[in-house]
Amino acid sequence: MTNTLRVALFTDSFHELNGVGTLSREFVSFTRNHNLAFCCVHAGPTTRAYREGSLLQLELKRSAASFPLDEGLYCDPLLSRYRNRVLDQLRSFDPDIIHITGPGDMGVLGFWVSNNLKRPMAASWHTNLHEYASRRLEKVFSFAPCSIRNRVTSVAERQSLRALMSFYAMAHFVFAPNAAMVEMLQASTRRPSYLMSHGVDFSRFSPTLRAGKKGPFCIGYVGRLTPEKNVRYFAELERRLVAAGHNDFRMLLVGDGCEREWLRKNLHFADLPGVLEGDSLAAAFAGMDAFVFPSATDTFGLVVLEAMASGVPVIVKEQTGARVQVCDGVAGFVADDLTDGVMRLMNCVALRRSMGEEARRFAVAKGWSSVFEDVYRNYDLALTRDEVRRRMNPRVAPSKAAHAF
Repeated sequence: MTNTLRVALFTDSFHELNGVGTLSREFVSFTRNHNLAFCCVHAGPTTRAYREGSLLQLELKRSAASFPLDEGLYCDPLLSRYRNRVLDQLRSFDPDIIHITGPGDMGVLGFWVSNNLKRPMAASWHTNLHEYASRRLEKVFSFAPCSIRNRVTSVAERQSLRALMSFYAMAHFVFAPNAAMVEMLQASTRRPSYLMSHGVDFSRFSPTLRAGKKGPFCIGYVGRLTPEKNVRYFAELERRLVAAGHNDFRMLLVGDGCEREWLRKNLHFADLPGVLEGDSLAAAFAGMDAFVFPSATDTFGLVVLEAMASGVPVIVKEQTGARVQVCDGVAGFVADDLTDGVMRLMNCVALRRSMGEEARRFAVAKGWSSVFEDVYRNYDLALTRDEVRRRMNPRVAPSKAAHAF
């Protein structure tokens, strides 16, 4: 692949173990491998700038004033102290597009740089933050009567969504990880909207790591252990399985978060090893017999794709964006009642095997290279739009951008 566009990515997660962090690292790897002019601005343990061929990375150390947004994810209200340093580097890099991953501290810095350099800005939607606000307030107001709690969370979700749409409307074009979100962003922001899917490293996540697996049926989950992920559902799942006469099973809940202690106290068939990465994470996926994803707020669910690449049948809720990856009854189940799917897999080895094979077959067609090739095609498409061309770097003619591959 060849492309003349110069892209600067401002990402709120890079070293962090989450979907945006994985996507950002894979984006950098893709541009490095294809010798594309790319700048990535992200947080890290030190403040430094380093080059590798056509790749420039700017790492900014967050201050002591940073506050946690989630497990391992922080926001620094003083990050603007770096703006002149970053602006000098970006002037030298001379990007055609500024791409931000959301309204966090890095995204706000990227927005400021875009305005200062008068370059078009792309903003990608990765997280349903408005639903996160609602789920967390629901926990905070758990003491209140149901009618009051529902009213508070409904208002919070509605106002949060309005604020998010106002932020994304400041971009010149936007990306989202599933078709439903693309349609919603297009309607709400009136900006050109494009699909930015996720991929998977199917050489790392593989069923070959499962060789010789023995023991009880393993129900797996990987992700943050937080209210918006609906992880307390696993207590209900355990209760219903035991009531149905099943006791030869274990739950492997990988990750960390504010719900971890509650899960430890309320689950009797669960192992909670904390955060895993690298080979340990790949082995954990491969050892699962079913991957259960109870979240209704995720826009994509990268971990679902990683489970599928590992040859594991997946069970997801109808309300989650992760459902777009799962053909119900083929590679897993899409349902409101996740427990029924778990029981069907527990009771039929042949079904587990066939669904695992279909899951793997689906995942190997979702490599990261095809994801980012599509992103660059959509950059090119966006740059032909009149509303974007008004802020284009004059040296990138529309005809050149549209035929850069």
